[in-house]
Amino acid sequence: MTFTTEANQIFNRAITDYHIFDNVDTPLKNPYQKDSIQYSLYKKCWIDTVQWHYEDIIRDPHIDPIEALALKRRIDRSNQDRTDLVEEIDSWFRQYYSEVVPQEDARLNTESPAWAVDRLSILALKIYHMQEQVERTDAELEHIERCKAKLAVLLEQQKDLSLAIDQLLEDIAAGRKYMKVYRQMKMYNDPATNPILYNQK
Repeated sequence: MTFTTEANQIFNRAITDYHIFDNVDTPLKNPYQKDSIQYSLYKKCWIDTVQWHYEDIIRDPHIDPIEALALKRRIDRSNQDRTDLVEEIDSWFRQYYSEVVPQEDARLNTESPAWAVDRLSILALKIYHMQEQVERTDAELEHIERCKAKLAVLLEQQKDLSLAIDQLLEDIAAGRKYMKVYRQMKMYNDPATNPILYNQK
């Protein structure tokens, strides 16, 4: 089984588990062993799934402004959790391939494996929710057909991205490419670098 075959299965499980209750306040119950890559992948997609629904809720034109602000704060925390987890997954990859000696002409990829996995998790969510649109019984046929076309594109993207990730991991394992772990350094979340925050002191 390739890495992305397992990852996509885990993402689908996380999304399905979330939708049992379909509530952003549902506590995470991770079925995988803590400190395993499977645990991190499930947690990653759970965070993405909750945030997907945060983003739906906050676009309600009738939302109470006070509730919207509170939700914006939750989205900010979720974004930070997502970023931290991507870096954690990259650290796992770095450790996993730590004994590989890069070839002299080894190249650096444009993005790390975990940021590609981040996109794969989001794709799983897009596919799930586009499939929901395809299966709607209260929508016009034109809407259904548009969503079917979009779903076909998303499925092709998932196939291509999965292949690209697996090929990247093969290249890293063979020393043809090497990776680095970069921290995102989000300045707006840091009270020492966000001028709105540090000027209030």
